[in-house]
Amino acid sequence: MIRYAIEIEYDGAGFVGWQFQASGMSIQQVLEQAASRLGRAATQAAGRTDAGVHAEAQVVGLDLDRAIEPERLAAALNFHLRPNRVAVRRAAVAPEGWNARLSAIGREYRYLILNRRAPPALLVGRAWHVERPLDHEAMHRAAQTLLGKHDFTSFRAAACQARSPLRTLDRLDVRRDGELIVIETAARSFLHHQVRNMVGSLAQVGQRRWPESRVATVLAARDRREAGPTAPPEGLTLVAVRYHTDPFCAAPGIRCNERGL
Repeated sequence: MIRYAIEIEYDGAGFVGWQFQASGMSIQQVLEQAASRLGRAATQAAGRTDAGVHAEAQVVGLDLDRAIEPERLAAALNFHLRPNRVAVRRAAVAPEGWNARLSAIGREYRYLILNRRAPPALLVGRAWHVERPLDHEAMHRAAQTLLGKHDFTSFRAAACQARSPLRTLDRLDVRRDGELIVIETAARSFLHHQVRNMVGSLAQVGQRRWPESRVATVLAARDRREAGPTAPPEGLTLVAVRYHTDPFCAAPGIRCNERGL
């Protein structure tokens, strides 16, 4: 088997998430079905996004039992992925020993809140609609109390299968762009629902239902019942996965600056 690194984008609406599920269609399923038209195939993703969550740059390890030039592989996969809203942006032969999930050293997510009275038309399924005005500056200040290494049990889903609730949060920024509240976060890895649970709590601050200090109190409580509601999945997008050796830059004849990396 030859391992390829592929970068894909997808609209998570209508899917049960990345991983195979008995209850419906997953991104993994449609990708492996497309790859099976080319040979025997298996996949593993850098992040197991939930139902309704999107990706701009999900990275997948694709094991295929035949050699195909990467650009031809990307084109062939895109042909067989139609009409699903999943697209291969680029492909490369993976470096020796590379693993899409285990080799990743960072993941970045963006969450969008449409903050206005009028319901969305163009952003349906791509942002959480919150009518009540949000104080993004208060949200940002509260978010900074979550940075660093902590026990994130308060922001962890009950069904989370991670062995430890300890995570190191490198970035959690909140800014306003017109009617949009943009929340950007980065860490080596996240717990199940961690980002959406943090957003749900920050929204309580933004709506002035909580004082800013309560977010730190919730973190210290290590109790999911103390945190805010889980923000809906449609506002969340996986935007980047980082590696010590970028599998796409490492491909022969490709320089990072030619890919904008």
